[in-house]
Amino acid sequence: MRPDGPGVRRNVKRAIDACFLMVMAPFAILCALEAKRGGETLFTMLAQGCALVPGLPGVCLRRAFYRLTLEACGESFFIGFGAWLTHRAARIDEGVYIGPFAVLGACHLGRGSRIGTRCSIVSGGRLHIGEYATLGESSVVLANVGASATVAAGAVVSAAVPPSVVVAGNPARFVRCVAPPVDHQAWDRERSGHVLTG
Repeated sequence: MRPDGPGVRRNVKRAIDACFLMVMAPFAILCALEAKRGGETLFTMLAQGCALVPGLPGVCLRRAFYRLTLEACGESFFIGFGAWLTHRAARIDEGVYIGPFAVLGACHLGRGSRIGTRCSIVSGGRLHIGEYATLGESSVVLANVGASATVAAGAVVSAAVPPSVVVAGNPARFVRCVAPPVDHQAWDRERSGHVLTG
Protein backbone atom coordinates (compact mmCIF):
# COMPACT_ATOMS: atom_id res chain seq x y z
CA MET A 1 0.00 0.00 0.00
CA ARG A 2 1.46 3.32 -1.13
CA PRO A 3 1.17 6.40 1.14
CA ASP A 4 -0.76 9.06 -0.70
CA GLY A 5 -2.77 12.18 -0.25
CA PRO A 6 -2.53 15.72 1.02
CA GLY A 7 -0.89 14.72 4.33
CA VAL A 8 2.16 13.24 2.60
CA ARG A 9 2.47 16.19 0.22
CA ARG A 10 2.19 18.65 3.09
CA ASN A 11 4.94 16.83 5.01
CA VAL A 12 7.22 16.74 1.97
CA LYS A 13 6.64 20.46 1.43
CA ARG A 14 7.45 21.19 5.08
CA ALA A 15 10.67 19.15 4.87
CA ILE A 16 11.76 20.99 1.71
CA ASP A 17 10.91 24.35 3.28
CA ALA A 18 12.92 23.42 6.41
CA CYS A 19 15.99 22.68 4.26
CA PHE A 20 15.72 26.04 2.51
CA LEU A 21 15.18 27.83 5.83
CA MET A 22 18.50 26.37 7.05
CA VAL A 23 20.24 27.50 3.86
CA MET A 24 18.92 31.05 4.22
CA ALA A 25 19.40 31.37 8.01
CA PRO A 26 22.95 32.85 7.84
CA PHE A 27 21.78 35.49 5.36
CA ALA A 28 18.76 36.28 7.55
CA ILE A 29 21.09 36.80 10.54
CA LEU A 30 23.15 39.26 8.51
CA CYS A 31 19.96 41.07 7.47
CA ALA A 32 18.82 41.24 11.12
CA LEU A 33 22.16 42.78 12.11
CA GLU A 34 21.82 45.26 9.26
CA ALA A 35 18.25 46.12 10.39
CA LYS A 36 19.52 47.02 13.86
CA ARG A 37 21.79 49.58 12.21
CA GLY A 38 18.86 50.95 10.17
CA GLY A 39 19.99 49.75 6.74
CA GLU A 40 18.36 47.78 3.94
CA THR A 41 21.18 47.46 1.42
CA LEU A 42 21.97 43.80 2.14
CA PHE A 43 18.27 42.93 2.37
CA THR A 44 17.66 44.51 -1.05
CA MET A 45 20.66 42.77 -2.62
CA LEU A 46 19.62 39.35 -1.30
CA ALA A 47 15.96 39.88 -2.29
CA GLN A 48 17.04 40.71 -5.84
CA GLY A 49 19.42 37.73 -5.92
CA CYS A 50 16.73 35.32 -4.70
CA ALA A 51 14.35 36.70 -7.34
CA LEU A 52 16.67 35.40 -10.08
CA VAL A 53 16.69 31.73 -9.02
CA PRO A 54 14.38 29.84 -11.41
CA GLY A 55 11.89 27.03 -10.87
CA LEU A 56 10.77 25.27 -7.70
CA PRO A 57 14.13 25.81 -5.95
CA GLY A 58 13.68 29.55 -6.53
CA VAL A 59 10.16 29.56 -5.08
CA CYS A 60 11.38 27.69 -1.98
CA LEU A 61 14.43 29.96 -1.62
CA ARG A 62 12.37 33.16 -1.87
CA ARG A 63 9.76 31.80 0.53
CA ALA A 64 12.48 30.89 3.08
CA PHE A 65 14.23 34.26 2.72
CA TYR A 66 11.06 36.29 3.24
CA ARG A 67 9.82 34.08 6.10
CA LEU A 68 13.06 34.84 7.93
CA THR A 69 13.42 38.53 7.09
CA LEU A 70 10.01 40.21 6.71
CA GLU A 71 8.14 41.86 9.56
CA ALA A 72 5.52 39.08 9.31
CA CYS A 73 5.15 36.25 6.83
CA GLY A 74 2.95 33.16 6.49
CA GLU A 75 4.34 29.69 5.89
CA SER A 76 2.50 28.92 2.67
CA PHE A 77 2.63 31.37 -0.21
CA PHE A 78 3.98 31.47 -3.79
CA ILE A 79 6.37 34.08 -5.14
CA GLY A 80 7.32 33.78 -8.80
CA PHE A 81 10.58 34.26 -10.68
CA GLY A 82 11.80 37.86 -10.78
CA ALA A 83 9.36 39.00 -8.07
CA TRP A 84 10.74 40.74 -5.00
CA LEU A 85 9.83 42.89 -2.03
CA THR A 86 11.72 46.14 -1.62
CA HIS A 87 11.28 46.63 2.15
CA ARG A 88 11.37 44.27 5.10
CA ALA A 89 8.35 46.13 6.59
CA ALA A 90 6.09 44.11 4.26
CA ARG A 91 3.69 41.44 5.55
CA ILE A 92 2.51 38.35 3.66
CA ASP A 93 -0.41 36.28 4.97
CA GLU A 94 -1.14 32.62 4.20
CA GLY A 95 -2.13 31.50 0.71
CA VAL A 96 -0.88 34.58 -1.15
CA TYR A 97 0.15 34.27 -4.81
CA ILE A 98 2.71 36.76 -6.16
CA GLY A 99 3.24 36.47 -9.91
CA PRO A 100 6.55 36.68 -11.77
CA PHE A 101 8.30 40.06 -11.95
CA ALA A 102 6.01 41.75 -9.42
CA VAL A 103 7.70 44.49 -7.37
CA LEU A 104 6.17 45.15 -3.98
CA GLY A 105 7.00 47.88 -1.50
CA ALA A 106 5.99 48.14 2.15
CA CYS A 107 2.56 46.53 2.03
CA HIS A 108 0.36 44.00 3.80
CA LEU A 109 -0.94 41.23 1.52
CA GLY A 110 -4.08 39.71 3.03
CA ARG A 111 -4.83 35.99 3.12
CA GLY A 112 -5.42 34.43 -0.30
CA SER A 113 -4.72 37.62 -2.26
CA ARG A 114 -3.41 37.20 -5.81
CA ILE A 115 -0.85 39.62 -7.23
CA GLY A 116 -0.50 39.44 -11.02
CA THR A 117 2.61 39.33 -13.17
CA ARG A 118 4.54 42.64 -13.33
CA CYS A 119 2.23 44.23 -10.76
CA SER A 120 3.70 47.10 -8.75
CA ILE A 121 2.68 48.08 -5.23
CA VAL A 122 4.51 51.24 -4.25
CA SER A 123 5.73 52.13 -0.79
CA GLY A 124 3.91 55.02 0.77
CA GLY A 125 2.96 54.27 4.30
CA ARG A 126 1.90 50.65 4.35
CA LEU A 127 -0.68 49.75 1.75
CA HIS A 128 -3.13 46.99 2.60
CA ILE A 129 -4.34 44.49 0.00
CA GLY A 130 -7.44 42.83 1.45
CA GLU A 131 -8.11 39.12 1.80
CA TYR A 132 -8.76 37.35 -1.51
CA ALA A 133 -8.24 40.52 -3.54
CA THR A 134 -6.93 40.11 -7.09
CA LEU A 135 -4.53 42.56 -8.74
CA GLY A 136 -4.34 42.10 -12.51
CA GLU A 137 -1.22 41.93 -14.64
CA SER A 138 0.80 45.15 -14.83
CA SER A 139 -1.49 46.99 -12.45
CA VAL A 140 0.02 49.80 -10.36
CA VAL A 141 -1.31 50.16 -6.82
CA LEU A 142 -0.89 53.43 -4.91
CA ALA A 143 -3.78 52.97 -2.42
CA ASN A 144 -5.46 50.29 -0.30
CA VAL A 145 -7.51 47.57 -2.00
CA GLY A 146 -10.47 46.03 -0.13
CA ALA A 147 -11.18 42.36 0.52
CA SER A 148 -12.37 40.33 -2.50
CA ALA A 149 -11.89 43.34 -4.81
CA THR A 150 -10.52 42.92 -8.32
CA VAL A 151 -8.16 45.37 -10.02
CA ALA A 152 -8.10 44.89 -13.81
CA ALA A 153 -4.91 44.36 -15.77
CA GLY A 154 -3.04 47.60 -16.39
CA ALA A 155 -5.17 49.62 -13.96
CA VAL A 156 -3.63 52.40 -11.87
CA VAL A 157 -5.18 52.50 -8.40
CA SER A 158 -4.75 56.01 -6.98
CA ALA A 159 -7.70 55.98 -4.55
CA ALA A 160 -8.81 53.32 -2.06
CA VAL A 161 -10.83 50.46 -3.58
CA PRO A 162 -13.78 49.26 -1.47
CA PRO A 163 -14.35 45.54 -0.80
CA SER A 164 -16.05 43.32 -3.41
CA VAL A 165 -15.85 45.62 -6.43
CA VAL A 166 -14.09 45.54 -9.78
CA VAL A 167 -12.07 48.57 -10.90
CA ALA A 168 -10.30 49.23 -14.20
CA GLY A 169 -8.56 52.00 -16.12
CA ASN A 170 -6.12 54.82 -15.48
CA PRO A 171 -7.05 56.11 -12.99
CA ALA A 172 -8.96 53.04 -11.79
CA ARG A 173 -12.73 53.54 -11.77
CA PHE A 174 -15.63 51.44 -10.53
CA VAL A 175 -16.83 48.86 -13.07
CA ARG A 176 -19.21 46.65 -11.09
CA CYS A 177 -19.81 44.84 -7.82
CA VAL A 178 -18.50 41.31 -7.47
CA ALA A 179 -21.07 38.50 -7.58
CA PRO A 180 -22.25 36.79 -4.35
CA PRO A 181 -19.52 36.20 -1.76
CA VAL A 182 -17.22 33.26 -2.31
CA ASP A 183 -16.86 30.60 0.39
CA HIS A 184 -13.15 31.20 0.99
CA GLN A 185 -12.87 28.53 3.69
CA ALA A 186 -14.07 25.86 1.24
CA TRP A 187 -11.65 27.22 -1.37
CA ASP A 188 -8.78 27.02 1.15
CA ARG A 189 -9.70 23.44 2.14
CA GLU A 190 -9.92 22.37 -1.49
CA ARG A 191 -6.59 24.01 -2.34
CA SER A 192 -4.60 22.79 0.70
CA GLY A 193 -2.22 20.01 -0.14
CA HIS A 194 -2.82 20.17 -3.89
CA VAL A 195 0.07 22.41 -4.85
CA LEU A 196 3.60 21.71 -3.62
CA THR A 197 4.69 25.34 -4.19
CA GLY A 198 1.56 27.06 -2.82
